[in-house]
Amino acid sequence: MIRNRDIIIVGLQPWDIEIGSNCKNIAAVMARTNRVLYVNRALDRISAIRDRNDAKTRTRKSSIAGQASDLQLIAPNLWTLDPRTILESINWIPFAGLFDRLNRINNKRMANAINDAAARLGFSDPLLFIDNDFFRAFYLPEMISGVSGTIYYIRDNLTSQPYFQRHGLRLEPQLMAKSTVVVANSAWLASYGRKHNPASFDIGQGCDFSWLDNVGPEAPSLLKENGKPVIGYVGALIASRLDIGLMEDIAARRPDWQFLLVGPEDEAFRQSPLHTMPNVLFTGNRPSSELPSWIQSFDVCINPQLVNPMTIGNYPRKIDEYLAFGKPVAATATEAMEMFASYVYLCKGAGEYIDAIAKGLREHDETLRERRKAFALSHTWENSLAALEAALTSVSTQPKTVQHG
Repeated sequence: MIRNRDIIIVGLQPWDIEIGSNCKNIAAVMARTNRVLYVNRALDRISAIRDRNDAKTRTRKSSIAGQASDLQLIAPNLWTLDPRTILESINWIPFAGLFDRLNRINNKRMANAINDAAARLGFSDPLLFIDNDFFRAFYLPEMISGVSGTIYYIRDNLTSQPYFQRHGLRLEPQLMAKSTVVVANSAWLASYGRKHNPASFDIGQGCDFSWLDNVGPEAPSLLKENGKPVIGYVGALIASRLDIGLMEDIAARRPDWQFLLVGPEDEAFRQSPLHTMPNVLFTGNRPSSELPSWIQSFDVCINPQLVNPMTIGNYPRKIDEYLAFGKPVAATATEAMEMFASYVYLCKGAGEYIDAIAKGLREHDETLRERRKAFALSHTWENSLAALEAALTSVSTQPKTVQHG
């Protein structure tokens, strides 16, 4: 892995370092052999007003006012920074030139806060790791003092979403082009990156499997009292990511199977005909500590993904969670799923799903179960960051210089 470096991580997500956060895990593993500064998302003006009672907003405001420290040591060699600045809320601006001028101001405010914190920590020649943030971090490679290399990390095709399209469609390619390397968590996203920077690499995805150490008993036995095999899904039930029509078709054609859907629902799922089907059971949102037990109760796991520009390149972390139990899995075929082809039944349409689930129910192959477990457990942040180090060493460590108007 990368060793003996100072690393600054700037992420898009509106959370602080916490359990379950991708950047938390990246930062924590990096900090074992490096000094890491994780920059929490800066407060923007609209959020300061709209979310004024939110705990994180209050924390940001306390930092800005000097009433609380902006730097927090949360683990050996790992600090978080609450930037002492407020950014202008500018994404609504339709004019590229005006947006860019104001975005440069926002970036300068961020850079000033980061440079001040890095100086206090004694950082030298830092690596800049940008997690999908092509707005707030666009100018940071030029504005952060002494940057020795820029890593742009892409794990979602965000420019497919309306909020990011207006300016992201032109800014993300430019940020990729000037980065030292682009790294992605799926083959599809790495291929997208190579359109703008040939130094683009698929470094896979790290997963936290610590919950396997405390797996409780299976979910309530009443699930199998009717003698039907249990076909299950765990995760948020969101119509923009899951194919409701496909799920309805499968359930309607196999009333002899019990379908168990574990997770919170959006309005489309709450209003779907799935709720009228006697062989479909919704559990609602469940504590994360229970989820391993629910997975244990499944005979076959499914991931009926809706294929669209947002989901097509996503790394399916859910699949690793299923495979960690050695479970048979039927999942929608995408380019990002190809790496799982030897361990998962990849499907297109209800007919292939039904055939794959039936095949999974007939399985009695302990060797295959162990191969699935070993494959899933190989997807660690340590291995992902080793791939990142290999990517860095394969290219120049000097960042590209790009001039902006």
